[in-house]
Amino acid sequence: MVAVFTDQFTASGGEVVIAEQKRARGEWLRDLVLRLAVDIDGTDRGAEPPSAAVASDVPVSWRPQLPVALPEEASVGVAMAWGAVAETGSLVLTPDGGRAVQLLPPVLIVLVPAERVLAKLDDALLELREPLPAVVGLHSGPSKSADIGRTVVTGVHGPGRCIAVLDFGDGADD
Repeated sequence: MVAVFTDQFTASGGEVVIAEQKRARGEWLRDLVLRLAVDIDGTDRGAEPPSAAVASDVPVSWRPQLPVALPEEASVGVAMAWGAVAETGSLVLTPDGGRAVQLLPPVLIVLVPAERVLAKLDDALLELREPLPAVVGLHSGPSKSADIGRTVVTGVHGPGRCIAVLDFGDGADD
C-alpha cells in the first residue's frame, strides 16, 4: 500500500520522504526542514532559520527544534495524519491538531504512520466513522486551482508544497 500511495501522491505533485530510522525524530525532522529552507518559498533567507507551526497532536518526539511561529507566519507547518489512502494518494487529516497549521504555512509536512496507509477511501471512512469528525481533510498533494482561465496555480488555497513523511515506527525514540 505504501508504494501505491507514494506513486499516487507524487503524481499529484506531493513529495514523500521516509523517516530516517535509528535517529531521534525531532532532530531528523529539524534537519529535513533546514535542508528544505533554501527553497521553501523561493526567498533567500540567509542566516534566518525557518520557523515552524506544529499541530497540537504531533507527538513530542516529532517536534523539531525550530523557532515557533503562528501558522500564518510560519515557514512550515507540521501536522499529524490520521492515515493515508493508497488508491487516491490522499492524506487523511482530522481537525484534532488544528486546521490552521494544515492550511496556512507555504509548506506542509505531514507525519504518516506507515501502518495507517489504507487501500481504499472506503476503508478509511469506515474506520473514521466512530465517531466521524466534523471535518475530514483529504490532501492529495499541494493546493492547486484552475478556476480562472483553466490555468493551474499552486498554493492558492493552502500550502504550495506538501510533504508526507512516512514513519515505519522503529526510530531511535520509540
